Amino acid sequence: MRQLLSLLLLSLLLQACSKTPEPPAAVAPAVAATVAWVKPVGADIAPIFAQARAANKPVFLYWGAVWCPPCNQIKATVFNRQDFIERSKLFVPVYLDGDTPGAQKLGAQFKVRGYPTMILFKPDGSELTRLPGEVDAARYMEVLGLGLAAGGSVKESLSAALGSGGATLVPEAWRLLAYYAWEQDEAQLLPAKEHAGVLHKLAQVCPVVLPEIAARLEVKSVVSAALDKTPLPDTAAALNRVQQVLREPALARENFDALVNYAAEMVGVLTPAGSAGRSALQSSWAKLLEQFSLDASLSRADRLSALSARIALAKLDLPKGDQPVLSAALLTQVREAAAAADKNTSSTYERQAVIPNAADVLSEAGLLDESDALLKAELPKALSPYYHMLVLAANARARGDKTGALDWSERAWNESKGPATRLQWGSGYVNRLIELTPNDAARIEKAATGVLAELEAVPETFYERNRRGLEKMGQRLLAWNVKGQHAGVIRKLSQQLDTVCAKLPAQDEARAACGGVFKVGAAKAKA
Repeated sequence: MRQLLSLLLLSLLLQACSKTPEPPAAVAPAVAATVAWVKPVGADIAPIFAQARAANKPVFLYWGAVWCPPCNQIKATVFNRQDFIERSKLFVPVYLDGDTPGAQKLGAQFKVRGYPTMILFKPDGSELTRLPGEVDAARYMEVLGLGLAAGGSVKESLSAALGSGGATLVPEAWRLLAYYAWEQDEAQLLPAKEHAGVLHKLAQVCPVVLPEIAARLEVKSVVSAALDKTPLPDTAAALNRVQQVLREPALARENFDALVNYAAEMVGVLTPAGSAGRSALQSSWAKLLEQFSLDASLSRADRLSALSARIALAKLDLPKGDQPVLSAALLTQVREAAAAADKNTSSTYERQAVIPNAADVLSEAGLLDESDALLKAELPKALSPYYHMLVLAANARARGDKTGALDWSERAWNESKGPATRLQWGSGYVNRLIELTPNDAARIEKAATGVLAELEAVPETFYERNRRGLEKMGQRLLAWNVKGQHAGVIRKLSQQLDTVCAKLPAQDEARAACGGVFKVGAAKAKA
């Protein structure tokens, strides 16, 4: 699922979610069997890996959240498949919800951020590969099977490919490299800034008998350059390869996830703004996206994402905030797709993914009132309605309605559940208050005080997403006080946080993280 594009929602849910995968053409009927998920007790996962070693089984780690749309899509389209349930008997399936005790500390340990992240480990606890949550379910099962059968890790395959030109790698190892979740690597294989160059090199040395793998590696190189803001190693070669992928239906389908989820970003790095080359590439890409958006063999989520990508392409060179002139046919298709998603999606899990996606497409098309109507009708029955409220806040912000944006953001925080989620939603609300109503010191102080009041004085509170959210809030608050005009508020908040920090074990790094919230913020605000 494409990330919600409004600035408000992006800032509240930075790296919150990956994009939505496609369900299989035919999902297995409901069966009594389910995946026997194992859940860690607190931040201690050692007993689970000991169990895996004793049974000589790999470990499959799923990191997600109840509210996360793509997580719910995975639950509705992959985890309920009979072949996944059967295959889960071959590994120890670990379910790590970001709001459970110890989850954020484990998230930091395993270097996972975005929900969902899925990692396959060897029985000895070393990482085998990170699984791509954006591909269709059938492809996901293929990659999972390759990982389970692999003789070595993706890291070992990468080293061999770069060291020997890939001559020693079997085709299965090349496929795992191509379908590794590069966007969720978190520097486990390489620093992000090196991804584009290394992926391009892999595409160059990939055996000629695997042209589809070479094409995907080059496509992923372009995605990495766009996301990590690094130059393309060879723009002409990348453009030629991408154009080939766009022309060939089989290659386009194999790279559906990248071509849809990163369409505008890829065009942006492949061609100069305003050039004839960009116009031609946008045109051919838009035609492919139109085919995808009308392809009944694809899931509703993927068809909606293709529509969203078409709109994103139309906005690529427009001034920030400007709305493109969309054809009547496209607007009709957006409306019909949203209505069909609402009418035909019955699974509670899948609705949590599809309805926000449909609302986002309506919003991006400039149909804000229709987006609001869809979301408000969904609130009473949504699995996690507080997520939908953030989309409503984004819509209000897009209209210039600051009061509505803040009211929906505040309500989303008030109704959110789970300590990590409440911290994320609450700190985001504080940040939006500072941005939209910086003179309302009383409301800002009340909100920030409320966020800090919910912090539990346990180390797990100050890891991973929690830590980043607190530091960002501290940075915003200190920038708000840059001239010392709110020194009294900052002093009270610092004292409140110090009380929590003092209760943490002196030897745990969480103590320093807690005490550094406003110090880190001060350094960033000064910079």
